[in-house]
Amino acid sequence: MSKGEDALVEVVNNHDLEALLRRYSPQAVAVAPGGMAEGRDQISSYYAHFLEAFPDLHVTVWSTVEQGNDTSCEFSLAATHTGSFLMPGGVVLPPTGQKIRIRVCSVHTVESGLILSHRFYYDQLELFFQLGVGLDLKEH
Repeated sequence: MSKGEDALVEVVNNHDLEALLRRYSPQAVAVAPGGMAEGRDQISSYYAHFLEAFPDLHVTVWSTVEQGNDTSCEFSLAATHTGSFLMPGGVVLPPTGQKIRIRVCSVHTVESGLILSHRFYYDQLELFFQLGVGLDLKEH
């Protein structure tokens, strides 16, 4: 893992939102299965929401690949759901106490030493099932 990736994972694992945001460009865009955040304020809100829902969140990196300005990182995210979590469609899931461990891949692009774009890929269905939320398969 690169020194830059080590530092990014460290601030996430320390839940240091201010240090994390200093790693992003003011024009940064972050995209995840739940939507898109543009600029530091929205990115801060995205991370803060996730840390509120999962205050013991911890990232364990499996592998990192760098090419030019892009870094791909494969990791697991482990946490306990002890805070409210906003689900797709605006439904707020109250704390379930469920432990989760999901596999994530992220790709971020750095320009002038700051993250300009950050894309996260994970299986939302895997997360929802681990939280105890299933599919509502109504007949049509």
